[in-house]
Amino acid sequence: MHIEPGILSGAKIAAANLAAIGLVAAQAPQVVKRPQLILRTLLAALFFSVFMQSFHLPAGASELHFIGAMPIYLALGFVPTLLGFGLGLLLQGVVFEPADLLHLGVNFLSLAMPLLALHLGLGRKLAAGAATEIRSVLKLDAAYYAGVAAMVGFWLSMGEVATPFAEWMTFAAAYLPVVLIEPVLTVAVVRLLQSQAHRPLVQLCFAVPARG
Repeated sequence: MHIEPGILSGAKIAAANLAAIGLVAAQAPQVVKRPQLILRTLLAALFFSVFMQSFHLPAGASELHFIGAMPIYLALGFVPTLLGFGLGLLLQGVVFEPADLLHLGVNFLSLAMPLLALHLGLGRKLAAGAATEIRSVLKLDAAYYAGVAAMVGFWLSMGEVATPFAEWMTFAAAYLPVVLIEPVLTVAVVRLLQSQAHRPLVQLCFAVPARG
């Protein structure tokens, strides 16, 4: 889901950075009101970074990553996941790929906007009561990664150099295995957390979905 340097103009990158800052600023007050979200945000950034670094390879016009979006979202909640994406991308840029810092806002929006749309739509309907059902989590994953692919396509369409449609299709199709595999991991994580929900540390660190 990375956009490579040289594709977008400086003005478009600046606009994306402003939009990213605005999105983060809109959610930040919730962290102030609920300090436990700080810990969950740090955990989201950690898990996200581990997932991202564990598997990534070139795919068409961008890169295929194992993001782990749904395990993080259902285990830690919307705000920690959103902010954790930003913090995780920042840390990865500083530690592993300094060149990616140029497109920090762009890459953050590629992950955050689909998450926001998912949370306001399917997430609220399915997450609470169906977090241990493969079919329901599969819907969440499919919707989320379709959104990520659409965001990458949006950035490519605004590029200074035309990107062949087939290159974007190759990238989008590369996420199909992730959509099929991630629900299994998600359900396993949620069920494990539910089995340990009585423990104070679990209650502090995770937003354990209620049993359906």
